[in-house]
Amino acid sequence: MLEEWLDTACAELGIDPAEVDRDLILDLARDVAHGVARPAAPLTAYLLGLAVGRGEPARDAAARVTALAAEWPARH
Repeated sequence: MLEEWLDTACAELGIDPAEVDRDLILDLARDVAHGVARPAAPLTAYLLGLAVGRGEPARDAAARVTALAAEWPARH
């Protein structure tokens, strides 16, 4: 069902599904949900999308935010 949803949502938004790194996004959301707070996961995924839309490579941006989430409990 997840793949069907992604394909349908991509079609609606005019996005090539091949450009969506599902596992990268899910891993980022998991790390943020566990390291920061559950509500931070979808918001962070949105921020990743904004960064990618501005030309930031998705893997680079996700790696930086994942590292930030890992350090978050110690910082706060």
